[in-house]
Amino acid sequence: MTAVVATGNDTLGDAVPPFTPHAISVSLPTWRDNVGYEEGEKRVVESMVSGYPRFFIHLSIQKLASICEQKFCINGEKSLLCSSKGAADHCREFILARVALSGISTHVRLVRYLVRPEHAPSQPSSSTDECVELHIILFPADIFPIAKQFWQHTGMGISSRFAERCLAILGSQQPLSPVAPSRSPVSWRSPYKASNKHYSKHIPASPSLGGESRPSASLPSCPPEALCKDQDTYIEERYGRNLPLSAGAHAKRALRRRIAGVLVHDTMDDGPHGPSAGALDAELGPSSRGVKDVTENDVFLFPTGMAAIWNAHQLALAVRPVARSVCFGFPYTDTLKILQKWGPGCHFFGHGQDSDADALENLLEQTSSENPSTPPILAIFTEFPSNPLLRSPDLTRLRSLADKYDFLIVVDDTIGNFVNIEVLPYADVVVSSLSKIFSGCANTMGGSLVLNPQGRHYAALKQYLSTNYEDVYFSEDALFMERNSHANTEAICDFLRARSLSGNTSHRECIAIKEVYYPKYFCPTNYAICQVPEGGYGGLFSLTFTSLAASRAFFDALPCLKGPSLGTNFTLACPYTILAHYNELEWAAEYGVEEGLVRISVGMEEKEDLMRCFEVALKAAETATAVVN
Repeated sequence: MTAVVATGNDTLGDAVPPFTPHAISVSLPTWRDNVGYEEGEKRVVESMVSGYPRFFIHLSIQKLASICEQKFCINGEKSLLCSSKGAADHCREFILARVALSGISTHVRLVRYLVRPEHAPSQPSSSTDECVELHIILFPADIFPIAKQFWQHTGMGISSRFAERCLAILGSQQPLSPVAPSRSPVSWRSPYKASNKHYSKHIPASPSLGGESRPSASLPSCPPEALCKDQDTYIEERYGRNLPLSAGAHAKRALRRRIAGVLVHDTMDDGPHGPSAGALDAELGPSSRGVKDVTENDVFLFPTGMAAIWNAHQLALAVRPVARSVCFGFPYTDTLKILQKWGPGCHFFGHGQDSDADALENLLEQTSSENPSTPPILAIFTEFPSNPLLRSPDLTRLRSLADKYDFLIVVDDTIGNFVNIEVLPYADVVVSSLSKIFSGCANTMGGSLVLNPQGRHYAALKQYLSTNYEDVYFSEDALFMERNSHANTEAICDFLRARSLSGNTSHRECIAIKEVYYPKYFCPTNYAICQVPEGGYGGLFSLTFTSLAASRAFFDALPCLKGPSLGTNFTLACPYTILAHYNELEWAAEYGVEEGLVRISVGMEEKEDLMRCFEVALKAAETATAVVN
């Protein structure tokens, strides 16, 4: 089935996917738009009604924050919102620590706000769906850019659905329309950009992939809030199930079982209390994840994938002797930031290849000889394969080093995902972004952390999580994630590589593509060790080009949705280095992440349609190359 997507350059700032009130991406259709976003260009930031949730604070969250600020702030304070006291405490500690590094004196206040209907009891039971506990972090407005780092790096802020639940409760008590969205800087580049100013947008037409724009059916007029609530509800539930929040526990149990690989007969059917896969009487069996004794109780859910990574690092710091971590391979940007900004820091082996493994082994040997009584490092954090270069580390060698020197291994398998690979046998902890491959609809966030019950430190890790884990994954987000979870890429990569410098053996004139980064071509032996029978190479690849002009031409001509995120049912492209490392381009290039790199997540469209789209883009890039030459 061919997905319906908007491909025109007039979609700037619209939600991706279109007509999705809780979309987790935003349309940045041209190279110029992406650069404009990074530089805070007014044309771009004033067009945005959506964005990746850790970088762009959703309009509903902004609205709720404005209400909280009006109610609780002193002297123009700004706020961030969390759903638990634990997360709020961590946020406060982070802000104070980072501000102190600059030699600035400040204050951070915490407010617990029980959002409840007027008729609800003043001390409701913890099981009621009518009341929501909100934790507000208040601080001087001028340190918002520092506070926003916690939101971005940890992914522990509230979700847009959580905010809308609060707004719905408050809406029964007071008029909300006079409260405008916050005009504080909300973009992830807030120290660099001007303030975002968000406006309601027209609803764009949605042509199919590679097609001409077609007029959409007329919709009833709405108040100026992007989409009215009835339309939101219709769009959210059109292809899914309408389940009450009370079904959230069943949905989470179904997710944990699905991730643990213990469901004998997985099903998307619903029982009287929620998803059948989460029912107490569902048939369970041994795990299919390659490790004995894995159960749903070894799986812990978090509101985002980055929250799973941040909590894995917090877990390691709490359970093991404190030491620097190792980041092995060039990771997604916030993973490295977490390891650098919490705890004693990290060693960075950014290439993640055999030479780095040799250097790591030398470091471990030297550090251990200097202090043999404690492990030389806290843990290795690595991606399998990596984002965006799709390199697979040698997990067997890393596991051997971990066993020898007694440290943890944390593997992020988001890009490979458990459909294609089994990494748990080599890891103590596996983290995943469920927002990506697990959920292709791009309308909800989520993350998971899985413990290896055969690991040396399993008992200590499990005991700590059993005591300290806070379930802050909002039930409605879990419901949508559970609903969503139930060979194009390789063909495209083969086609493009045959026209690249690395794969072209026939002629070298006007070649636009320098390299195709895909697990099939890079570190294939390491990947094959973890590849399951019948497993593929995943739906993500990256391209580098022979010139920046070729990169721009390819990206601008590619007729698919353009925006951050990956793992969607529809094809999605972005100039990754521009979005992730705009202020550190030279540093990223040292590790092979070039300025002109384009990352592409291939969707479920028909292969022939996709091939035509990439032929169009490749022709544009080769034409640009001919002009340059």
